[in-house]
Amino acid sequence: MTEQPPAQQQDLPGDEDALTPQADHGDGSYQGSGRLEGKATVITGADSGIGRAVAIAFAREGADVVISYLEEHDDAKETARLVEESGRRAILVPGDIADAAHCRAIIAKAVEELGRVDVLVNNAAFQMARGRDKIEDIPDDEWDHTFATNITAMFHTVKAAVPHMKPGSSIINTTSIQADQPSPNLLPYAATKAAILNFTGNLAQMLGERGIRANCVAPGPIWTPLIPSTMPEDQVEGFGTQTPLGRPGQPAELAAAYVMLASDEASYISGANIAVTGGKPII
Repeated sequence: MTEQPPAQQQDLPGDEDALTPQADHGDGSYQGSGRLEGKATVITGADSGIGRAVAIAFAREGADVVISYLEEHDDAKETARLVEESGRRAILVPGDIADAAHCRAIIAKAVEELGRVDVLVNNAAFQMARGRDKIEDIPDDEWDHTFATNITAMFHTVKAAVPHMKPGSSIINTTSIQADQPSPNLLPYAATKAAILNFTGNLAQMLGERGIRANCVAPGPIWTPLIPSTMPEDQVEGFGTQTPLGRPGQPAELAAAYVMLASDEASYISGANIAVTGGKPII
């Protein structure tokens, strides 16, 4: 994308069709090669943004996809259409992952429909930009909700999924450049993303003897509905231009990282964090 985002705002949780310019999810470009043939996959936050791009790529690589999402029904239906257009099953599961019971229900639905879980992608997240100078500006319930959605939900989905995962299965958690380069105006979000790194490192060690791998993908500034629905207009305008590549990333540009980590080609990769940040280092 060479066109820079203009100032714009959306209501939470955001809508793909309202984005200007439109995001690229790879539906017109991603070519699969059977790398995930027959795999049963679960993706949270799969209705839009990075989750939609990963769902499209997984389907085109031969995987069936459980699409977990909050309430963006139109976006979710479009993602399901693109998965099914690729000849794979799409199973829609709406609900709030901040609820532990719903996390377990997502996995139960996957097992009911697909018989097992081969790949779990914990991608759904909540953020809200606040003033960078006053911690008092962060409401208590917003802090709690951010942690419940971004990290506690991962605990519940992983705990529910592991009994249904065989050796060779893969867990992929979406963290962020914010884990290493935190922005004060995103304090709760950045803190959860750092926790995800630690959680994933522990999972890699805990689950290794079962043959289950756990890794992270760390996006930089990616153009998704989350941006105009959670950030002020002056931060949306020119979003991502501070990267060395001079632009925000597109959801499609992350898909290959998730495919690689989900595939059998990554059989000795566990405990890793892949940065997709437009050149901003997280060393």
